[in-house]
Amino acid sequence: MVVTLQGELGAGKTTLARGLLRSRGIGGPIKSPTYTLVEHYPVSSLYFYHFDFYRLTSSHEWEDAGFADYFRDDAIVLVEWPERVAGLLGPPDLALSLSHVATGGRELSLDARSARGERCLSALAREAAAP
Repeated sequence: MVVTLQGELGAGKTTLARGLLRSRGIGGPIKSPTYTLVEHYPVSSLYFYHFDFYRLTSSHEWEDAGFADYFRDDAIVLVEWPERVAGLLGPPDLALSLSHVATGGRELSLDARSARGERCLSALAREAAAP
């Protein structure tokens, strides 16, 4: 499953990723991949890869690093700054967008773009509705 996460600097993309990983039982430090470009976390029988492409300057960096190999069926891939690899990434299953609101908080928009994304949103809605 590929999840993209867009938003301006300081919108809370990495904080959201940390919260997601914590909710899946990941303990210990959860680092921002801004400088390493990718961090890996084992989640159950899946691989969870957290990418941050803010520092990428060309598509050659994507190709040279072999990042396409991370996008496989047994992985959940969360991508910050997906616009930096436009044309290389392919369509996401779920597109998230964070923005600042006037009250000082954040607004999160979720857009399912595949059947997998729809199932994910349905599961989130069921979980949110549970007492």
